[in-house]
Amino acid sequence: MSRFLTLTDIAEILQISSSQAYALVRSGELPAIQIGGRGQWRVEQSMLDEYIKEKYAETRRLVEESKAEHKR
Repeated sequence: MSRFLTLTDIAEILQISSSQAYALVRSGELPAIQIGGRGQWRVEQSMLDEYIKEKYAETRRLVEESKAEHKR
């Protein structure tokens, strides 16, 4: 696999639409760079891996918070 991924690649990997992938990049939630004369977006594989890792951690926190609230 190459170092940089297109938004189409990101959409396929995360199983989301291309517009959702674009929104993640435009919001800054998923770091990306624009390259070339047409400003094509590219996401480094390591950035995608980190994004996924952060989402797992976020989900774990939400689950733990939910468990704590149910015990009250």
